[in-house]
Amino acid sequence: MTAKVVRDYIGITVGVVIMALGLDMFLVPNKIAAGGVSGIATLLYYLFRVPVGMAMLLINVPLFLTAIKTLGFGFGVRSLYGTIALSVAVDLLAPYVPVPTHQPLLASIYGGIAVGIGLGLVFRYKATTGGTDLAAAIVNKYLVWASVGLILFGIDAMVIIAAGYVFNAELALYALLTVFLTARVIDVVQEGFGSAKAALIISDNAEEIGQAILEKLDRGATALHGTGFYTGTDKKVILSVVTRAEISGLKELVHQIDPRAFVILTDVHEVLGEGFKGSIA
Repeated sequence: MTAKVVRDYIGITVGVVIMALGLDMFLVPNKIAAGGVSGIATLLYYLFRVPVGMAMLLINVPLFLTAIKTLGFGFGVRSLYGTIALSVAVDLLAPYVPVPTHQPLLASIYGGIAVGIGLGLVFRYKATTGGTDLAAAIVNKYLVWASVGLILFGIDAMVIIAAGYVFNAELALYALLTVFLTARVIDVVQEGFGSAKAALIISDNAEEIGQAILEKLDRGATALHGTGFYTGTDKKVILSVVTRAEISGLKELVHQIDPRAFVILTDVHEVLGEGFKGSIA
């Protein structure tokens, strides 16, 4: 195992622990079911006293098995590790961590920030924590007209509505605030605020970088023709659009091929096309 792989797993572990702290210290004790598998697990905890981590694992196991059958094992061992580690960390830490506030507003804010930081770190080290990401990818396989983002929103909305029914409407509103904060903080950790990023890459190794984007990231890349005003030489400029979870991988890939490459990342707030929201038609 290389030092880089060890570093990545340490990063994933740190992210998972921060997420678990956010759930145990703020969200679960204050009945804030902020969407996703953790939100469902919070509801199950208060309805049937099933430990939150165990409930998350019980939900994620069939999702992973279905994903392997439907999508193949391309989503990676790291995601499996992240999923199991989060479930274990939530239950292991719960008896030992304090609950600093019982004010729902403070809990929703700090819980959302903590979960966002943790999940952002997990994304940065090229993993996920399973859950509704997998469910959305599976549904998207059969309902190609529905984007993954739309499916995720629908799942979160159903969980929050259920929280409003099980707890009360006010706690559901706090849960909605948590979902919003978590998404924004993930973007900050990933160094972006849009749902996707457009990358412009200027390099003498444009061909090699373009092929690597196609083969390793499974994203499209377009070569634009440019001329340097200072040098007067013609260069190829690569244009590629990636998701927020792929930003770190793209930067690392470019740096490995050409450390001197000039890279511009800009926010993309709406993307229509293969791999994103579908075609314009």
